[in-house]
This record gives sequence, C-alpha cells and structure tokens, in this order.
Amino acid sequence: MSVKICADPNMGTKNGSGIPNAAFVLDDDDISCKGPTLPAVQQQHKKTTSAITSISPDVFNSVEQMNETDEGQQRDTWGNPVEFLMSCISLSVGLGNIWRFPFTAYENGGGAFLIPYLVVLLLIGKPLYFLEMILGQFSSYGSVKVWAIVPLAKGVGYGGALATWFVVTYYCCLMALTVFYFFSSFQSILPWTICDPAWATLSCYNSSAASNLTGIANLTGRTSSAEEFFNNNVLQRIINIDDGVGLPEWRLTLCLLFSWIIIALILMKGVASSGKAAYFTAIFPYVVLVTLLIRGVTLEGAVDGILFFITPQWDKILTPQVWYAAVTQCFFSLSVGFGPIIMNASYNGFRHRIYRDATIVSFMDTFTSLLAGVTIFSILGNLAHESGKSIETVVQGGTGLAFISYPEAISKFDVVPQLFAVLFFLMLFTLGVGSAVSLTGCVITVICDAFPNWKRWIITLVICSTGFLLGLVYVTPGGQHVLDVVDFFGGGFIIFVIAVIETIAISWIYGLKNFLRDVEFMLGIRLGIYWKFTWGVFIPLSLMGIFIYSLANFRTFVTEGYIYPASLTGSGWVLAALALLQVPIWAGLAIYKRKGSLLDRLKASLTPTDNWGPQDMATRSQWILYKQEDYSEHQSWAWWIPKCIKKIIKIDGHSFKSGRGSQSTAAIVQLDGPAIGNNNK
Repeated sequence: MSVKICADPNMGTKNGSGIPNAAFVLDDDDISCKGPTLPAVQQQHKKTTSAITSISPDVFNSVEQMNETDEGQQRDTWGNPVEFLMSCISLSVGLGNIWRFPFTAYENGGGAFLIPYLVVLLLIGKPLYFLEMILGQFSSYGSVKVWAIVPLAKGVGYGGALATWFVVTYYCCLMALTVFYFFSSFQSILPWTICDPAWATLSCYNSSAASNLTGIANLTGRTSSAEEFFNNNVLQRIINIDDGVGLPEWRLTLCLLFSWIIIALILMKGVASSGKAAYFTAIFPYVVLVTLLIRGVTLEGAVDGILFFITPQWDKILTPQVWYAAVTQCFFSLSVGFGPIIMNASYNGFRHRIYRDATIVSFMDTFTSLLAGVTIFSILGNLAHESGKSIETVVQGGTGLAFISYPEAISKFDVVPQLFAVLFFLMLFTLGVGSAVSLTGCVITVICDAFPNWKRWIITLVICSTGFLLGLVYVTPGGQHVLDVVDFFGGGFIIFVIAVIETIAISWIYGLKNFLRDVEFMLGIRLGIYWKFTWGVFIPLSLMGIFIYSLANFRTFVTEGYIYPASLTGSGWVLAALALLQVPIWAGLAIYKRKGSLLDRLKASLTPTDNWGPQDMATRSQWILYKQEDYSEHQSWAWWIPKCIKKIIKIDGHSFKSGRGSQSTAAIVQLDGPAIGNNNK
C-alpha cells in the first residue's frame, strides 16, 4: 500500500507557509491525486518513531505502552469501502422502514409527520450517526473499548450493547414470521386468502381476489381470512396471559432456528463474510419495493390510499407526541445509540471519507421509508376499494401492517399473487438479515474486544444459540405482549439516556474542540457550526427534554381492552434498569481503579487513556504531534464563528499571543522526507 499527498501547496498549510498538515494525507479509499508517492506507512515506522522521539521523547509513552494484543494490531477490515456503505445501509434500512414508519406517519399526522421527522433527522439523527462513525473509525474500537476517550462513560458501551441484545432477540422473531409466510407462499392457493375451518371463526370472510365484498352490506364485526390466519393459525395468539404465555409454536420455532442459522453463518468469518452479504441485503429490497410500487399504483383505489398517507393533519404537528414519535422512529431506523455503527466504522481505513457515507445512509433511510409508505398505502387503498371499507379500517399497526394488511392486499392481485407474496416476504427477510447481522455483530465485537484470545466463531455460535433460546418466548401464544414491552423499554426507552450521555461525554467532557481537531486530523476537513451546535447543544438538551416527556406520559400497556400484567411491565423496567445501571457501575469502577485522592481519581477517569487514538503506530505518532501544534485559531475566543462571517466582519480568529514556530510541524516535515520538501519549494 502507498500513500499519496496532493500537489496543491496550499492544502493543509499553516498560515500559508506551505507546510503540509498530516490531516490531508489520503489513503487508498480516497480519490487519487497528482503528487509524489510516499513509502508505505509500515515501512516508515522505525524511522518515524526514532525521529519523533528525538524531538519530544516523553510525549509518546502511550505508543510504547499500547498492548500488542489490542485489536488495533490485528483488526479485520472491510474488503473495500463499498462493503462498509452497503453494511450501513443494510443496518439502517430494515423492517422498521416497512412495518413501523408507514403506520407511525399515518398515526401522527400523515404528511405533516414528515416535517418533524426530517427536522429530527437533520438535527439529531444524522449528527449522531456521523459522531458514532467518527468514534469507531478514529479508534478502530468497538462500542465498549471506544470509551477509552472518557473512561467514566464506559458503561454507555455496555448499556448500548444490552439494548442491542434486547432488540435483536425479538427482531429475529419478526424474521421468523417472514420465513413462515415465505414458505407458505409457495402453495397453489395462498393459505390466508380463504377461511379454513381448522382456524377460522364464523365471522371470517375470504380475502381472495375472487371474493367480491362490495355487495356485502355490513362488514362490522367481521374479520378477514388474512387477519384470522395470522392470529389464529400462525401466532395462535391469546389475549389474556395471566396464566402464562404458553408454549412455543413448533413451526415458528423452526423458522426462528433457521433465521439464527443464517445470521450465524454470515457472522462466522467476521466482516469478510458479512461485507459480501451486504451487497445482496442492501440492494435486493429496492428491487422488490419498486416492483410492488409499480404494481400497487396501477390498482384501483391506489391514488386514494397514497393521498390518505401524504395528506397533512396540521393540527397534530405541534403536539409533543408527534415529535416524540419522530425521534423514536429516527433512532430505531438509523440504529444510533445501539453500537453497531461504531462497530461497522471501526473496520474502516483510518482516512476513509465517512462524511460521505453518513449523508448517503441517512438519505437512503428516509427515501426507503417514504418509498415503503407510498407502496403500502397504494395497496391499502386498493384493499379499501375492493372491500368497501374506509382506509382507516384496513390499516393495521405494528406487525399487523406487514403480516395482515400486506398479505391481504397481495391476495387481491389477479395475476400470480404467489409470486408477489414470495418476493415480498423474501424482501422482508432480507431486510431483517441485514439489520440483525449488524446488531448481533455489535454484541459479538464487544465480547471479542474484551477477550481477544477467544475464537470468533465460538463466540458467534454461543451468542446465536443464546439468542435462539431467548427468542422462544416471542413465538409463544402470548409472545406478542412480551414483544411490545421489550420493544418499548429495550428499543426506545434506554437509547434516549444512552444518546444523551454519549453526546455529553464527547462534547462536554472530552471537549468539542478536541473532538473537532481529531476529525480534522483524520478526514482533513474542518466541521462547521452545524456540527458544533447539534453535538454540543441541541442533541443533549432536546433528548433530555424528550426523555422527561416520555416518563411523564408513560401509559399502561393495553391490547383490546386487556391491561398487561404488572409483572410483565415490571420486567420491562428491570430490563431498562439493567442496561442503565451499567453507566454508574462502570463509572464507579473507573474511579476505583485510578490512584490518588478522590478528586484526582475523578479527574483521571475523565481523561482519555493511553489507548485512545489511532491504532496504527505511525499514524498515532503523527496525531500526537498534530495535537501539540500551536494553531492560533484554535486558541481564539472566536473559534466558534464560521469562516464566512469572520471574513465579512474581518475577524481573523487569531489569539493575541505572538506566533511561534511549531517544533512538531517541523518534525512532520522532516519525517516525511523529500515528498513534503517538494511542496515547500
């Protein structure tokens, strides 16, 4: 591998002196530019360390103290940058975009919901996504070891990992349902299109295309075969679980086992296999969605369904509940706060352009949600037209949208409904695999980081086997009640707290200026006021407000008039407490392990450890030098003012101290040899 420097003499210079900045050294992931080629970093290691230590021998102790067994010495990497992008898209674009976003939007103002959702995406979702990408790529650590940046906040990593584990256990249950429907779709007659006496009630009516329901005067109190098939045959659902949730349904158990086997096989070899699988899991769903959209918009009543979905209900936009729903949906969809984003980015090359990937992923996530919403409601519009019902009555929330409304709509297709059913449920399974692989991989990475000598395939096997056993509770007749509780406490409630502590630790403890300089060193760009405002102010304050609102408006879980047992709700609080208690527990351990007085220990636990920073030795040496450079603008009272405003009002951003030459800058010039010398001429 070779590293290139652009020939532009002004790029990365200090005060126009022509001295190159190490932040602008590009790697193989970046677009090649004209200029001299430097030798490989690995070949320069001894020379670099020798020259640097001759100048400042006491500032590089951390380089020598790094544990040779750390993952920075042997960490896997993506086969190419596209694998990372596809893996991030697979993680963020999942089942939540298909069965959660459309109903959430409909329930919270229709088209008006898009306004708070896009605001949340721009001011919370995308900045958090980019922040976690930076943390992972800069340190080459997973979601726990990355907290070498602020040891006191190490519990954030463990709390996020537990939340990830809670989510992935029920997420695979949803995948099991897609597997069940997928195999059922190969029958000559789709089983949910007719009322089978084996599971149907007297109020059942056929959902098949041959059934003309417009002549039926009153459908009140009657249920479609698709709904009864899902509740009575697939789930064998019970409403009252006072006597227990029942035994696992054997067919769903096999489907759950199949799902975990697929996940385990993909994760066995780490990013080498999961990166290749991401090509399929990221691209195939769009092929099916576009196909279904084309078919959906050609059906009668489709326009009415789409208009119903996008028509704004402006009276709801100012209600706190809508904004709370927007934040929850954004967190669930992008998977910020859980840890997989940090894990995925940790396998990148150090100078990979993640700001580009963060923009692409956030755009694709929103685009997919809108695409799924239009597709689903076009078909629901046809379903309402065919059945003579209003659209409000055919919309099912949660899992019902994917496993009742959609199958019922597919059954209305006149031409090969089996084909559309197979494609749809294969798409759902593919979306589920993409997200579940990253979520499970995050948990595996946390364990591999803690025990680097353990074989990855053994850890993967144990984690997947445990996930399967825990998932059995969700395939019981009362399992949907458990899913609702775990989804609320494990998938939403915890993450608000995790995200708040994460941003406070980075922006207020490690320091926003320190973090921005790390980004500048790694990516060669200076981030503007948008990032400073969102990371430093808006995200922590807004999320704290939303969390307080969610506590004040906590409602009892109710399904069809049945109030969930206090023991089940209490179990949800236990899960939340188990994850959130990781923060004070690990904070206490961090303070206890330090030496000195209590105040000294506290200060030490708020200071980055020697393991924080780039894991490549040569890059780490340059980073330490870079931090020592006396950049006057970074010392200025006006560091926060955007450059364009400084030019207008003629603020140069310099401190009033007289400038002086940077010994570390001279060291970099000397170390990099003739290539940089040419730029100085």
